[in-house]
Amino acid sequence: MKFNEIGLHENLLEALDCMGFEKATPIQEKAIPKILEGDDLIGCAQTGTGKTAAFILPILNKIIVKNYKHTSTLIIVPTRELALQIDQQIQGLAYFTGATSICLYGGGKAGDWNIQKRAMDQGVDIIIATPGKLITHLIMKSVNVDTIENLIFDEADRMLDMGFYEDICRIISFLPEKRQNLMFSATMPPKIRDLAKRFLTNPFEISIAISKPSEAIAQSAYLTYDAQKEPLLASIIDSKKNYNSILIFTSTKRKVNGIVKSLRGKGYQVKGISSDLEQKEREDVLLDFTTKKTRVLVATDVISRGIDIKDINLVINYDVPKNAADYVHRIGRTARAETKGEAITMINEDDMYKFKNIEKLIEKEIPKQQLPKELGEGPEWKTNSKRNGGKKFYGKKKKFYGKKK
Repeated sequence: MKFNEIGLHENLLEALDCMGFEKATPIQEKAIPKILEGDDLIGCAQTGTGKTAAFILPILNKIIVKNYKHTSTLIIVPTRELALQIDQQIQGLAYFTGATSICLYGGGKAGDWNIQKRAMDQGVDIIIATPGKLITHLIMKSVNVDTIENLIFDEADRMLDMGFYEDICRIISFLPEKRQNLMFSATMPPKIRDLAKRFLTNPFEISIAISKPSEAIAQSAYLTYDAQKEPLLASIIDSKKNYNSILIFTSTKRKVNGIVKSLRGKGYQVKGISSDLEQKEREDVLLDFTTKKTRVLVATDVISRGIDIKDINLVINYDVPKNAADYVHRIGRTARAETKGEAITMINEDDMYKFKNIEKLIEKEIPKQQLPKELGEGPEWKTNSKRNGGKKFYGKKKKFYGKKK
């Protein structure tokens, strides 16, 4: 369906035309009319399906038609990266509407508080906020949410995973009872349905099945002991000399620092990003990676759903993600905008069952590559372990001949 068939204001259609968008994605086609009608809504769709525009467009449409003179919309997100990404999309789509927005998130400079307060005093249409920072503003009475008519939760599953349930309940206690509620989530576990049941009224449900990774992504994996991971990583990067943008995901902030230190010692242009960095530092790191000043970026899952960088040649999973859906999000950072990409995952003995779940989700067996000879043999591929009460069995452990750290 084309956007001009959905019922959007001509100003928005002009903005979409200037940005080169003509057809709505499935989530947009289903969600936009319902949001325009004023229904509460639950949308289950992963990153890359166009879900952000699915709620931004009808909200901007309301702002144009109703000509609000107050803050009408509150968007709650789990991370500052996602807040900034949504704000950028609003700015692009709102160019012909005059709508304004502001991000409220922690980790910035000391002066950011006053900048945010002045902006809100002057009046904005849309607030995009992380839960903790918004609560601080609410307690300090530096933000007025009495006029909120549209409440949106984006990446609701990630917010609950990060322990924001009580914060969300507290924020909602400040809001008017009469409002439209929209909830978007990449997955729909029972706790999301419990949250929706508590705060949404007869919501219309949309579920866009988790799409498989793009066929343009060449996926592969290595079976490896932990001691083999660092030398394997260096070997992979050395073999991809024509790749100028490599993104490495690992499971912890501590590992980010260790990998960065190891790769810098080998002469690579590499930086790390995690929640330990101040916001300005994180923005600078992402800018250097986006502009190709930094060839290799090491990150935790804090940015797997919160960045949109084109032309990433290779995604390396140094650790298998805990959730199968996160694998799709991670490797979806490459092969964007009809380009090709590559994704490589390192699998140790304990992560084999996780990777098997990933293969079940994407309905594809990912080829397991042979380790470089100088690293010796890795563990055998065994997935008959039981997580609950059973003994794990991965086969006979092979001797490792590579250099240990």
